[in-house]
Amino acid sequence: MSPAEPLLAAPPRDALWFPRFGAPPPAAGAPGTRLICFPYAGGTASVYRDWRERLVGAVADVAALQLPGRGLRMREEPYTSAGPLVAAVAGELVRRGLTRDYAFFGHSMGALLAYEVACALRRRGEPGPRHLFVSGSRAPHLYGDRAEHLLPDAELRDFAAGIGALGDGDRALLNSAYLDRRLPVLRADLEVCNGYRWRPRRPLDCPMTAFSASDDPVADAAEVEAWRAYTTSSFLRHHVQGDHFFLTGDGPARQRLLRELRGELARLPRAAGTRSEQREPSWTY
Repeated sequence: MSPAEPLLAAPPRDALWFPRFGAPPPAAGAPGTRLICFPYAGGTASVYRDWRERLVGAVADVAALQLPGRGLRMREEPYTSAGPLVAAVAGELVRRGLTRDYAFFGHSMGALLAYEVACALRRRGEPGPRHLFVSGSRAPHLYGDRAEHLLPDAELRDFAAGIGALGDGDRALLNSAYLDRRLPVLRADLEVCNGYRWRPRRPLDCPMTAFSASDDPVADAAEVEAWRAYTTSSFLRHHVQGDHFFLTGDGPARQRLLRELRGELARLPRAAGTRSEQREPSWTY
């Protein structure tokens, strides 16, 4: 009889939701705002892997959300509906004690999730984000009029290429095994977006900053500007040169995005309250 296979320890639950990328976490109770980042449809937490270094001095940490169906969560079924996904993310943030002195950033689907999670946390009586950054996304009430998740695989590949998901010179990926593995996650995420229906609620009370791109076929400038109605606080929109995925790579649009984020986060006033009044977060990602 052959020896039994060694048992491999499953990654801790925290590492599934918020994987770390190199830099150790700050000490528990360290002052400063934490930026929690939400991925776009089909995306992974790794798109934000260098943001902590890029935003050093402006934030205490960057926590990038990893959704089921990708990375260490590859074997988990991705969500196909916004309601259960939002509830799961909000619950995880509360469980981890990450709902104090934090800001949200979301791109495309991630912006929609960030908004809905902020609303869910408000319903639970949790502190809201100190700032909400939305990027490459129509305002929530403009969702629900598309059906790309129903496209056959070949047309879904073409759609991904058409919005810039494959990057420059990556048309060869259209027929690759890699893209075949990613299509189910992309399709599920698009179903989350396309099945979403906004329901009227009072606006958030945190400042909001929106980013639109000149050649974005998914969210034009007017559709991004429509986020203005979703806050009773200040609203600022930046318009950059680029396509829907201007936050990837290292071009001028991404550099400007990070520069604006750094500036606005650095200007946030210190959060009210003392450590004795607040729950200590769990920093083991």
